[in-house]
Amino acid sequence: MTQRITTPFGFASTAAEVVEDVDLTGRRALVTGGAAGIGIETARALAGAGAEVVLAVRRPAAGEQAAADITASTGNSGVTVRELDLADQDSVRRFVAGWDQPLHILVNNAGIMALPELERSPQGWEMQFATNFVGHLALTVGLHDAMAAARGARVVSVASTGHLFCPVVFDDLHYLFRPYDPLTAYAQSKTANVLLAVAATRRWADDGIYANALNPGAIATGLQKHTGGLRTPPERRKTPQQGAATSVLLAASPLLDGVGGRYFDDCAEAPVVTERPADHRGVADYALDPGNADRLWDVALKLVG
Repeated sequence: MTQRITTPFGFASTAAEVVEDVDLTGRRALVTGGAAGIGIETARALAGAGAEVVLAVRRPAAGEQAAADITASTGNSGVTVRELDLADQDSVRRFVAGWDQPLHILVNNAGIMALPELERSPQGWEMQFATNFVGHLALTVGLHDAMAAARGARVVSVASTGHLFCPVVFDDLHYLFRPYDPLTAYAQSKTANVLLAVAATRRWADDGIYANALNPGAIATGLQKHTGGLRTPPERRKTPQQGAATSVLLAASPLLDGVGGRYFDDCAEAPVVTERPADHRGVADYALDPGNADRLWDVALKLVG
């Protein structure tokens, strides 16, 4: 068993602290959902370290505001915006077709949570699975050559402790048989995000591409608009700057060179658990299972054609 990775950073660390001594000049990063929440703070930290940053967002006007804010706070004018709707495969295909440069960092950050009623994507897929996982899978696969051209790329897959509430249910991914449940639908999509990191690393490490997943922590953002707000006890909450820290660690820290297929929490690799703990810490064994990862990869590729 490999030793779990720890770093000098922890629960209270901020994204800016994680990249304080990191120089990303000449690197190009793409952050989905980079206009708000932990996405904008992830993008800000990467830009602050010198990276060229692209914000991939559903609403370009909000993205332009975010880009201007990041440039004003970092002095980095290399922050741009491109439109992307992860729930719509046509939008993902257009985005990929329009990408023509090496990509060093892909942060699959955007997400939706706990939709109260069953909604479906244009392709008929359950909306949380379609947005949180399938859209990101299609984007990641579509950008493979751009990441291989970077000769050392990282994929960051933003998951959640929510993954501890449901594995990927392969026989009913889209709630065609099960009664719809907002929590398990979200949980399944976040388990899938972890498995994406496992599968991508297994396939692409020889191309210099490594992927890891993470739990950002409990941060009050627009993500909780369907849940009545954040219910985590105050002492366990993070600011958006703290919530972006683990994403930025996986995206940029030299401490993670050559590391992939793992799940991090509070800037350290999480322990593997075989049942859901009361404190919701750790990563479920089913979310790191190579067989599950390979199966999901194949299923998802068939979905996106």
